[in-house]
Amino acid sequence: PANAEITSHQLLLRGCFIRKVGSGIYAYLPLMWRVLSKINAIVQEEMNSTGALQTLLPQIHPAELWESSGRWQAYTAGEGIMFHLKDRQGRELGLGPTHEEVITSLGGELLRSYKQLPITLYQIQSKFRDEIRPRFGLMRSREFIMKDAYSFHSDENSLKKTYKDMENAYKRIFKRCGLSTVQVQADSGAIGGAASQEFMVTAESGEDFILTSPDGKYAANQEKATSYPKPAKPLPNSNFAEINTPNQTTIDDLCSNHDIDPTQIVKIILFLAHLADGKQQPVLISIRGDQELNEIKLLNSLRIILNQEIFRLSPIDKEEIKEQNLSKWPLGYIGPDLSNSLLAGAKDWESSFVRIADHSATALDNFICGANKEDTHRVCCNWELIGSSPTSRDLRNAKAGDKCIHNPNQSLEVCRGIEVGHIFQLGQKYSKSMQKTFTDENGSLQPFWMGCYGIGISRLAQAAVEQNNDDVGIKWPLSIAPFEVIIVIANNQDLIQKDLGEKLYKDFQKEGLDTLLDDRADRAGVKFKDADLIGIPFRVVIGRESALGNVELFERSTLESKKLTVSEITKVLSSKISSIKKQGVL
Repeated sequence: PANAEITSHQLLLRGCFIRKVGSGIYAYLPLMWRVLSKINAIVQEEMNSTGALQTLLPQIHPAELWESSGRWQAYTAGEGIMFHLKDRQGRELGLGPTHEEVITSLGGELLRSYKQLPITLYQIQSKFRDEIRPRFGLMRSREFIMKDAYSFHSDENSLKKTYKDMENAYKRIFKRCGLSTVQVQADSGAIGGAASQEFMVTAESGEDFILTSPDGKYAANQEKATSYPKPAKPLPNSNFAEINTPNQTTIDDLCSNHDIDPTQIVKIILFLAHLADGKQQPVLISIRGDQELNEIKLLNSLRIILNQEIFRLSPIDKEEIKEQNLSKWPLGYIGPDLSNSLLAGAKDWESSFVRIADHSATALDNFICGANKEDTHRVCCNWELIGSSPTSRDLRNAKAGDKCIHNPNQSLEVCRGIEVGHIFQLGQKYSKSMQKTFTDENGSLQPFWMGCYGIGISRLAQAAVEQNNDDVGIKWPLSIAPFEVIIVIANNQDLIQKDLGEKLYKDFQKEGLDTLLDDRADRAGVKFKDADLIGIPFRVVIGRESALGNVELFERSTLESKKLTVSEITKVLSSKISSIKKQGVL
């Protein structure tokens, strides 16, 4: 298909598992619905085993719930991902992208005493997110199926215990679904909370970068990963000076014209933080010249520094500066000490910068930086000459080849991954902001401790295809395949073959085998290609030798086939499937 960029999306469309209805909106057709139902059953079993209780929450959320947590503007304004609307009375509503606000509100109404805690509620339902760029089929769609769970606790230790229980349940879920996953440290993002972990399916098509150590002791999403960058090249001993650098506004320009190494430069990046209260705060970031800024780390650091919710960051560029009447700003030559007086004419901004620097910049004893005037840079500058060091944070992207923080003798390696699950320790973020409390043992009102645990059900299904396929089609893991067995009647005009096919179909069903019968009037080759494409784990072929009492058993995952007699096929197949299920190699 022309509109499918990655293998799994192509195969699901070709195999008639899904069909696109609109941008990022898909119909789940009968084969896919069987896959999703089997995934749901596994998830329900494992969630129930932890003591979690299933529920179903509304998909339409009143705006006031999200306003009480402070997230309505962040999710609806600008590039916010919430679909929102007004009803006939003019009341604002949103289609749920997640359910922290709804569940916290319900918890505050229903859970009055510590005696009712801990408790975990979960649901499996559709979520809605207005993705800026829907793509890759079910990987990044605007409507998707998700399992989300929420736990309430009287203290942090109880939360940590449930968090660990969920971690173990997730491991079992993904193993049972036949997925190979990597567990990584992750950023909590807009959900918030003190700690979170993602479960990633490794795949070349993955949108996330995973950094791991060779010894397996460290794994993190790039949004969260930390590391030691390579050492900076020292500047030659010389005195502070200003140098003429006409039309040299980039790191590459400086390095090529002055025999400078990027590790000797402090580069400046300007951002505008759009705050939840509607104000705009300019931010000046200093970072070593060879490093890349991690905007997620910057956003999290600014939330702490400003003690405010920030619903987005935008770069300050020439057009923004022109709009704010700041013509004196020497873009390309700005240094870490750009004067706040230059903000005096700004129309909409706060009157002073928030200054923040990456550790890679503050660690430099001497460096090269802009001189805050056109065509000029400073060499052998240092933080003492500038006046003071800005707030120092980890703001850089960790990357392959960096030294591991737990063992500097090891270097990080990188691969791509698809996020299929995410667990959070929310702490008291929502219970405090929404003022939801319970009565503790001493009769005092306390905010709940909460956890949040999500699995992308529809994304998981496509991730399984991305991890299990070959040149001719899908290789579904047995536990989530639409059917366990497909019987292919090679020639439907041959009454012996047709009768035998229908007999085996009934025998397999009586044995409890989930079976599909292909009795179409197509050529055998067409049926074999279709069977390979839709990826059912076992194929029983009834062909010419059926008159002699023989059939062929083909295993999709190994591509191995063997001849068996009609009298033994049911027993052999049942035994093989039962063995796979017992071993957990699904």
